[in-house]
Amino acid sequence: MNAAVMSVGPLGRLGVRLAPLTVWFFILGLGLCVLSFVVPNPQIGVLAFISGFALLWIVLILRLLNARERRKRRQFHKMIANFVAHDAAPSFTTDADGVIDYENKAAVTRFGSRQGASMLATVEGMFAAPSATLARLQNFAHAKGAACEDVATRTGHMRLSVHLVGADSEYYLWRLEDLTERGEHGVGGEAVSLPMIVLSAKGKLLFSNAALHRLIGHRPAALDRIVNDLPLRNGDLHLLSGKSTPISARVAVYETPTGRQEVYFLPELTPQVGAWTDFDALPVALLKVSAEGEILESNRAARELLAMPANPRNLNLGDVVEGLGRSVSEWAGDVAQGRMHKPEFVRASRPEKDTFLQISLTRVEGEDGAIELVSVLTDATQLKALEAQFVQSQKMQAIGQLAGGVAHDFNNLLTAISGHCDLLLLRHDSADPEYGDLVQIHQNANRAAALVGQLLAFSRKQTLKPEVINLRDTLSDLTHLLNRLVGEKISLAVSHDDDLRPIRVDKRQLEQVIMNLVVNARDAMPGGGEIAIESRNAVLHEAMMKGRATVPAGDYVLICVTDQGTGIPKELLQQVFEPFYTTKRTGEGTGLGLSTAYGIIKQTGGFIFVDSAVGVGTKFSIYLPTHAANGDEVATEAATTPKRVVERGDGVVLLVEDEAPVRAFAARALKLRGYTVLEAECAEDALELLEDESLRVDLFLSDVIMPGMDGPTWVTKAREARPDVKVIFVSGYAEDHFSDQQARIPNSVFLQKPFSLSELTEIVQQQFEE
Repeated sequence: MNAAVMSVGPLGRLGVRLAPLTVWFFILGLGLCVLSFVVPNPQIGVLAFISGFALLWIVLILRLLNARERRKRRQFHKMIANFVAHDAAPSFTTDADGVIDYENKAAVTRFGSRQGASMLATVEGMFAAPSATLARLQNFAHAKGAACEDVATRTGHMRLSVHLVGADSEYYLWRLEDLTERGEHGVGGEAVSLPMIVLSAKGKLLFSNAALHRLIGHRPAALDRIVNDLPLRNGDLHLLSGKSTPISARVAVYETPTGRQEVYFLPELTPQVGAWTDFDALPVALLKVSAEGEILESNRAARELLAMPANPRNLNLGDVVEGLGRSVSEWAGDVAQGRMHKPEFVRASRPEKDTFLQISLTRVEGEDGAIELVSVLTDATQLKALEAQFVQSQKMQAIGQLAGGVAHDFNNLLTAISGHCDLLLLRHDSADPEYGDLVQIHQNANRAAALVGQLLAFSRKQTLKPEVINLRDTLSDLTHLLNRLVGEKISLAVSHDDDLRPIRVDKRQLEQVIMNLVVNARDAMPGGGEIAIESRNAVLHEAMMKGRATVPAGDYVLICVTDQGTGIPKELLQQVFEPFYTTKRTGEGTGLGLSTAYGIIKQTGGFIFVDSAVGVGTKFSIYLPTHAANGDEVATEAATTPKRVVERGDGVVLLVEDEAPVRAFAARALKLRGYTVLEAECAEDALELLEDESLRVDLFLSDVIMPGMDGPTWVTKAREARPDVKVIFVSGYAEDHFSDQQARIPNSVFLQKPFSLSELTEIVQQQFEE
């Protein structure tokens, strides 16, 4: 066939595709030309005339290209008709997209006129996996010039053949040849040359033909005696129980109007190592490697996975993967000698993005007796990502536990320091020389307590006091402080939705989060700029995957803090929420700001994300779930209780505290207020004291975590004989750390360490008065 006739250039195809638009181009061009004579402005008139004239020329060129293309197609169809017009087998020509352009008489008789339809729509339902089959044949024909494959159909099987027509064209000639016709009786039975069976609606074997009996070597009584890897999967490969070895066969399943199933088996040969071209179309990445690690052959999937050229030469396996921990030649040598079959996890070195692989080497013997290795590559990038997420989660959990334990011990120390400082301040006035030193000790103890609070926030063991707030009012009140924080070189832009939904959070902690983010944004813009704080309602109709978190569907209030600073490199984004990680110089930051924000938001039930680009800026996004509250509830929960002035009291307090400095401070503080204090350093000593039934005790003041028996346990036992005694629990951990236990103890309250002298005496007096 003359290739020149079939040569269809890109301009010809462009003419065909744009032909429907030429009418509109013509009308537009003619209109612009007419408009040029009536426009009063001569410059606009000249411009309109030139534009219209150019459009008319484009219309003319497109019409000529379209006419040329149509003429070539007619010549091509005439040539094709000389070959296949009277062929008994249906024949079609299609373009590269599979659209039918020509069909012979047999095709029209069998399928009706299909011009303009797709080849896939024409044969769909005739055999299993038509899309994959047509794509595979067309790709092979594009590379080799022609391809052929037998497929199972209802009537037996059909031979599909395809030819690439012309050297420079993108047209394909398809031929569909029926190799077996259905018999006249029943489901086909022995008239079908393909191995087949018939199953009932419930999957019971009703019939198997002689071709199947010859294939597997016996007459089966049930489906599981035929197929080893049930259940059946239409279009997939299955293993049949052959007489000596399993037989690989592709399965086609057809439903009959009566509810029965006709199952056809098309045996497939297992490709040999020498026939490497058979592997090129497989979706599994395969390499053939020498015993020294040199890549001998590769299929398409492997080349795409490793970013290798189509014909790699002098390329070693070590050139495309890394991370084995030893040389590839040593590994390949061990496998070649049969000493190792363990798969390895490696990293592909050539792709631009990180790609991790699980690679297995299998020893085979080549045609000339030489030892070769077949390598199977599996993309393990997602597996590695999940592993990294798990390791990060475990690390954050361990650090959180450590932070909570350290905070507990520090709170005990700070309680003793600040408490004894309060006792000293009672005996000194502002005129004493030591008064200023005591005030400094007290202030620094409070600063240390704030730092411990940040540790507790990160470990999510901080006691939050949630209240329903209107975020718009909260941010408005905070704006004055933020303006002082950012300085004169940086401007602050705050915007809100007019109808922000209420949220239930710890107002003080949320303010701390926003302040931390604003301070970080300020430090990222040493030359000045703008920090934008935006809050709006956000509705997620479905769960949102972002980073390593999944935000459930629902109603949220979204807070965004955006700066125009230096940005954060991509490789550091996952570390910004880790405790003690900071890019600031020594002395400029503790590295707890963002980790504290992360802990507070997570403890509140929200989510925080960071997006950043170097040189552009950084954006922090906080999703907080909305709360269905009315205005009265917001006002009530937002109200605060003024502090009381505690007078002298009267009563007996049993103080149980394992930390001696804390116990000494608490005992002295209560005695100064007139209470009688009984001390015990552990729960067992306390229970021993209470064995004296004549001993009067009005209040238990107990630590929660102690060696031996903990606070809630001993209090529960003690109240069996003294049910009316009230209880105050104190702890360096948060209240919710043991809230379930406390809930079972009536008339009990909680006091968080570190506490001051006034806080201790106030809560004790409240318990006596109730």
